[in-house]
Amino acid sequence: MKPFAKTLLAGLAGALVLAGSAVAQERTLQLGHLANEENSWHKASLKFGEELEKLTDGRITVEVYPNESLGKEMDLINGMQLGTADMTITGESLQNWAPMAALLAVPYAYKSLEHMDEVASGEIGDQIEQQIIERAQIRPIAYFARGPRNLTSNRPITSPDELDGMKLRVPNVPLFVDFWDALGASPTPMAFSEVFTSLQNGTIDGQENPLALIHSANFNEVQSHVNLTEHVRSWIYLTISEMTWNELSDEDKEAVMEAAQRAQDYERELFLQDEERLANTLQEAGMTFVEVDQEAFAEQGQDAVLKNVNEEIRPVVEDLFNQ
Repeated sequence: MKPFAKTLLAGLAGALVLAGSAVAQERTLQLGHLANEENSWHKASLKFGEELEKLTDGRITVEVYPNESLGKEMDLINGMQLGTADMTITGESLQNWAPMAALLAVPYAYKSLEHMDEVASGEIGDQIEQQIIERAQIRPIAYFARGPRNLTSNRPITSPDELDGMKLRVPNVPLFVDFWDALGASPTPMAFSEVFTSLQNGTIDGQENPLALIHSANFNEVQSHVNLTEHVRSWIYLTISEMTWNELSDEDKEAVMEAAQRAQDYERELFLQDEERLANTLQEAGMTFVEVDQEAFAEQGQDAVLKNVNEEIRPVVEDLFNQ
């Protein structure tokens, strides 16, 4: 073969290799979130990326950025609306655009994890997702459970009557303030970073958070009891920008949804294992777990909840309370 022909064939072969590489990785999706590397949301995000790469034969890959390293939640939401970000994990923050997203975290709206699943995967969940797509231009593709919020204290509390003006740290959210006020506590909005010291010096008597935060913040060093109020059960969405979604082929959209479902199933396994582990760890650290009269808490706080929720979702909340 003449040198020119050899050179031409070599060039064509090289071009085919480069073309093959382009086909093998058509797109990289960037997924940023606020959780750390040990969190089940992060592990599920990695699982989503692994599954999507498999399902698309490497045409779509996912880069996962934990610890807000790609940006804070609201920044990522804004970026997804503008087309400068692809994916994030977000929840009731979306109520700024879609009022129904507030249903993700309403006190005592869901009686159990199973009830929450029934709502999230049913007609109400479909309505929430559709409103988020239409009004926020962000598409939920899977949801992850969040550990229920529980009340910690230095004495057992089994009913609202036993709160008796207890100074309780709450997030700076009117719904939470009014809810705990109706229960008989003295709610005090405060930054999370100030809670440990305030508990230590007696500025406040208690706080409420999921077991994961109770553990990571070392509240067992300044609180002796976890009262199982489970007053807020909630979920959070794995989401993709509607602009990004619309750029995908039908085949790739199917792959994204399948990978998301696998990630959701994987996260649930991790979540259940983690809740059990956290309960055992906190008890081993000296905390006493207290069963409470959740119905009494729910009944006494209902009016405050209904007063605070958006008129658009109030009938839905009333229906959930009556189920």
